Amino acid sequence: MLKLYTLSRSSASYRVRIALNLKGLKYEPITKILGKGEHRTPEYLAVNPQGLLPALEIDGVVLSQSLAIIEYLDERYPNPRLLPEDPLDRARVRSLALAIACDIHPINNLRVLNYLRNELGQSEEAVNTWYRHWVSEGFRGLEVELRRYSSNRRYCYGDTLSLADVCLVPQMFNARRFDVDLTPFPTIEAISRHLESIPEFAAARPEVQPDMQR
Repeated sequence: MLKLYTLSRSSASYRVRIALNLKGLKYEPITKILGKGEHRTPEYLAVNPQGLLPALEIDGVVLSQSLAIIEYLDERYPNPRLLPEDPLDRARVRSLALAIACDIHPINNLRVLNYLRNELGQSEEAVNTWYRHWVSEGFRGLEVELRRYSSNRRYCYGDTLSLADVCLVPQMFNARRFDVDLTPFPTIEAISRHLESIPEFAAARPEVQPDMQR
């Protein structure tokens, strides 16, 4: 049994849950509540010295960083394939995924927002303004690229599932949660709505995870 160290609202954990579901892989979720500091305990740091979520324990080893985990799973369990075989297509899919995972998500994750609130003394209104600004900034370019690369506004690239789709849905969940104005991004919205209807994506949603049921 695979073990996934996860949290329902962790975007990076959400990505890995989607990938595991798409690959049909069973796993044991081990919740680490960030608000309680459970990711910084000596026990968890012994598992993942980065002290971040997610981490995946598989065959006696631990992998961290969501995209590295997903690429490993894709190489080991290539059905369905999340990275295209063609080098150019693969590079473009990675570019879309990284635009979300490296340019939008890191400056809006919980530790950044808490630093703004606590150490820098920013109000909740200011923190939310920060969040919406950087999501909108990232979505502007992504909207243009998805109009270019999506065949039917059902998937980010071409007409099949890819790593970019796995990254998009968790980011859209958070964009809605923070009331980002999505009107300028109809392609992103249409693709996300379709993806969210896929059972493997729906089963990874935060509200159906064990720690949201406590």
